[in-house]
Amino acid sequence: MNNSFIVIGENIHTTRVLRRKGSRISDLADGRQAVNYRTRSGEVRHLPIPEAFRATQDFEEGRVKHVQIAVREAMADGAGAAEGLRYLQRLAQRQEDAGAHYLDLNVDEISLRREDQQEAMGWLVRTIRSTSRLPLSIDSSNIDIIRAGLEAWRDGANGARGLLNSASLERLDALDLAREFDVQAIVTAAGESGMPNDTAERVANASRVVDAALQRGIPAADIYVDPLVFPIAVDQEFGNHCLAAIRDLRERYGADLHITGGFSNVSFGMPQRRLINDVFLRLAIDAGADSGILDPVTSHIDSVMELDRGSRRYRMAEDLLLGRDQYCASFIRAHRKGELVTNG
Repeated sequence: MNNSFIVIGENIHTTRVLRRKGSRISDLADGRQAVNYRTRSGEVRHLPIPEAFRATQDFEEGRVKHVQIAVREAMADGAGAAEGLRYLQRLAQRQEDAGAHYLDLNVDEISLRREDQQEAMGWLVRTIRSTSRLPLSIDSSNIDIIRAGLEAWRDGANGARGLLNSASLERLDALDLAREFDVQAIVTAAGESGMPNDTAERVANASRVVDAALQRGIPAADIYVDPLVFPIAVDQEFGNHCLAAIRDLRERYGADLHITGGFSNVSFGMPQRRLINDVFLRLAIDAGADSGILDPVTSHIDSVMELDRGSRRYRMAEDLLLGRDQYCASFIRAHRKGELVTNG
């Protein structure tokens, strides 16, 4: 893994979904379905899908929220607790083995009740902390859930510094939380009442949060800016907006500040997601990003840096991401013809 690029592993989120008809789901002998996974030694194991999850709308529509299943099963301390815990430990282990520098944890979809979310975050932090040597990124849309995670992290951090994900204009008090717990902070380009529409809004919003962090005594080296990545399938200019914001923020704040982002968001709704993600990550690095909230198991930074930029696959993905492929038409047509497949 390229040591100059900081990877925030994104997989331990209760939002994560597997396709019910995909290869990761199998039928057990007792008639139940389960999530398949391999241990480090190569043993195939199964995380059974409980009845309560089989009755959900997500499951009926073909989606299996596997991380949510594992967290709930492990926390319930019932018959499925050991397998749920083993599954979570393997998720952390795989990302650590693949070169992650942080593990990002999010439990927002575990329940609609705030008390349950806070309890789950504290439990998950303690559990993953006991499994992995990596520092944790505490991720939530709610400041109280972040606090619960940071409290659990502080209780046994052994001097390692975690990461708060995230602060924005809508919740500048998250910066005070970062100071209180002496953690680094991801700050986003979200506005006070909505998402940015273009490059200028991204830069203006993010700059206000960065300046607020600096004024609170948070050093630039502890700040990670997320300019926000939106799906290229929605608007062909979204890639350009993000990349231009990265360039502008890097020029404005110099080398000390980190620039990150959920770069895989760019490919939502598109085929060949891995190709799109890898090419966009390379473009983001060229623009000045030195970090990413991503899956290091599928997006290897060294491989991204070695992409053949002269290949047709790369050029078609680049055209898509830079707004040169109207309505994504050429890319989708090439995909349907099998022209974007590689044996590598």
